Amino acid sequence: TSHQGGYSHEAVVHALQHCGIRHIDTAKRYGCECLLQRAIRESGVKREDLWITTKLWPSDYGYENTHKACLESCERLGVEYLDLYLMHWPDTHVPGKSNREVRAETWRAMEELYEKGLCRSIGVSNFLISHLEQLKEDCVITPHVNQVEYHPFQRPQELVDYCRSRDIVFEGYCPLAKGEALTHPTVIWLAKKYSRTPAQICIRWSIQNGIVTIPKSTKAERIEENCKVFDFTIAEDDVDILNGMHDGRHVSWDPTLIV
Repeated sequence: TSHQGGYSHEAVVHALQHCGIRHIDTAKRYGCECLLQRAIRESGVKREDLWITTKLWPSDYGYENTHKACLESCERLGVEYLDLYLMHWPDTHVPGKSNREVRAETWRAMEELYEKGLCRSIGVSNFLISHLEQLKEDCVITPHVNQVEYHPFQRPQELVDYCRSRDIVFEGYCPLAKGEALTHPTVIWLAKKYSRTPAQICIRWSIQNGIVTIPKSTKAERIEENCKVFDFTIAEDDVDILNGMHDGRHVSWDPTLIV
């Protein structure tokens, strides 16, 4: 799911009932946690069979606020625990305090939520090496996940390698570059070569690069298409071609300038 029209009740129910999807990625920022509660209930899928991720928005950063925001997200989702809770963004906007200070204070609250079992795992989103290094110095628990933009135009390999070296799972969002990758001549050529769609090529490439890949759609037929990526393999040479498309562009937020 995402903000600004990134939620469809029918698509979520279809994904759960007919596509075998069990990972729901949402956020307070997206404004659809309450809607997801209804969709999950309607799908008939048991809570213990789902992996539910939601995110803490910067306006809720800080020790006390984080505890409160987590409980509120659980209530809106109709769950007693989260499988994964993420700090959504490295910038904090707290007057009189540095980003580093607020991130550390927030992360300490996240660690407590994890220790209490309210969050089965905790992580961050859009964090760069510098942000992760600071967190390592200031806190006890290493983030379990870093969810970052990842697609053929934005392949931050240094960050991927850093996360892997510290057992942080690298999760990639926007695998289709918000549709920009689907019209690229190289992607279209490979789609024809493998008798697949451009979306399937992008998703399969991301998976073969060892990235936990989370495509988003509000259309049931697209969700089905995005799932059909486990019965073919892209040859290594072609993976290299896609790797070579990296030009550093962001189609989402760019955290580069945040200290």
